[in-house]
Amino acid sequence: METAQAALWVVILLVALALLFDFMNGFHDAANSIATVVSTGVLKPTQAVVFAAFFNVIAVFVFHLSVAATVGKGIVQPGVVDTHVIFGALVGAIAWNVITWIYGIPSSSSHALIGGIVGSVIAKAGAGALIAGGIWKTVAFIFVSPVLGYLLGSLMMVLVAWICRRTSPLKVDRWFRRLQLLSASAYSLGHGGNDAQKTIGIIWLLLIATGYANAGDAAPPTWTIVCCYMAIGLGTMFGGWRIVKTMGQKITKLKPVGGFCAESGGALTLFIATFLGVPVSTTHTITGAIVGVGSTQRASAVRWGVAGNIVWAWILTIPASAFVAAIAYWVSLQLY
Repeated sequence: METAQAALWVVILLVALALLFDFMNGFHDAANSIATVVSTGVLKPTQAVVFAAFFNVIAVFVFHLSVAATVGKGIVQPGVVDTHVIFGALVGAIAWNVITWIYGIPSSSSHALIGGIVGSVIAKAGAGALIAGGIWKTVAFIFVSPVLGYLLGSLMMVLVAWICRRTSPLKVDRWFRRLQLLSASAYSLGHGGNDAQKTIGIIWLLLIATGYANAGDAAPPTWTIVCCYMAIGLGTMFGGWRIVKTMGQKITKLKPVGGFCAESGGALTLFIATFLGVPVSTTHTITGAIVGVGSTQRASAVRWGVAGNIVWAWILTIPASAFVAAIAYWVSLQLY
């Protein structure tokens, strides 16, 4: 009886740790949702975070749980995951989020979580315990999502420039200040729809491993869905202001029309990825879209040095979080 009760407390603590990660995900990635709309002056920071958080949460009614299924069932072989693996994965992901937040680097919470799972699983059972299809699909979108964001953002900018070629700049600015509210809401919807599901997936993975859910279930328990969407919404409301500055101004200077095009291109990319069940990085997506918008003006409009530093953070995310996760897995074996 005491052993069963202790095991239950471990599960409860790990669920709490997963929700903390989800909160940090929203906090860290709030910049992705609000940086453009704040930097263009369309919304004040406090208005923007509430606006973004609202659409993060209502995404629960819009998207199917395909990303949660990928994380919960498509990354690791059944029977390998235990509480030690989950602990290592979460610690690895949270550690990387904290480090990149301190330095104001827009890294991917999503890939930090995937890296954490990979490192923890390899520490326990080796690379053979991973499901190659799920891993490679996720890794491929490290490159696909920013490229797609770049292409869609730049195409949107070219199209808008052609449509508005005979309209005065003042009138264009006034129109797109309103339209940017639509693009920002669409992007925040995509952000919530993709990112909250990653935490739902890892809690689902934990519940299956500990016997509190069945592997054959079509969906995780309802409480996990509600809690994860609420956690990411609360995280977004607190906002990651260090990263807002990098995303909104340091990569390229944005006007409302550019903000609209970047958010629209990013939102389309997120909708496609969520439909396909790919745990994509919202950071990679919006960064690619912002660079795409900036590059349509002239190449020098993009601060390529800043963009290069961000790319290095992307490359390091999975191996760095995997390394920390492997150490955390070993530590957990000593703790309980």
